[in-house]
Amino acid sequence: MTRFRTLSLSALVVALGLVWNRGDAQTSAPMAPATPPPLKSLRDGQHDFDFLLGKWKYHLKRLENPLTVPGSTHWVEFDGTGECRPIWNGKAQLDTLDVNGPGGHIEGLTLRLYGPESHQWSLYWSNAAKGTVDVPTVGSFVDGRGEFYDQEVYRGRMILVRYAWTGTTSKSPHFEQSFSEDGGKTWEVNWITDQVRVE
Repeated sequence: MTRFRTLSLSALVVALGLVWNRGDAQTSAPMAPATPPPLKSLRDGQHDFDFLLGKWKYHLKRLENPLTVPGSTHWVEFDGTGECRPIWNGKAQLDTLDVNGPGGHIEGLTLRLYGPESHQWSLYWSNAAKGTVDVPTVGSFVDGRGEFYDQEVYRGRMILVRYAWTGTTSKSPHFEQSFSEDGGKTWEVNWITDQVRVE
């Protein structure tokens, strides 16, 4: 009888062990990775800046002393030329600018790079007077209007910068640069460019 009880107890322990191990195996088995939700279909904007390809005459207005109190109202004007060339079969552009005015001489260039995964453009501005490349201003076009943003330090303060392109189907595209020091609640335009194509 004692031996039978011992065997029965042993069988019970083994059975419980099998159930425990089977249950543990079920809970610790690797799960199949969850399928990520599909990404929102994004419009291909690789050719959104094609309207700038070619040679141009520029008229530029620059606000002196942006973000000052009570507010600057003095604009300096420049005139000159520029040219935009495609790179990498249109996935990038190099745009040069050479203008003169009472405020001096500006030699600048913009390198535009298109991200095929993000469907956004990154715009890198450089001024020959500085000899460096600024942080990229990133964005895209919606219904013919292009908006591009970045964060920069201006006079020791972190601000938001916005580029806006309009009139992209006309013979005179319009560009504005604006600064915001309140997180985008209000914007002050400080750079305006109008250009006319040179045939």
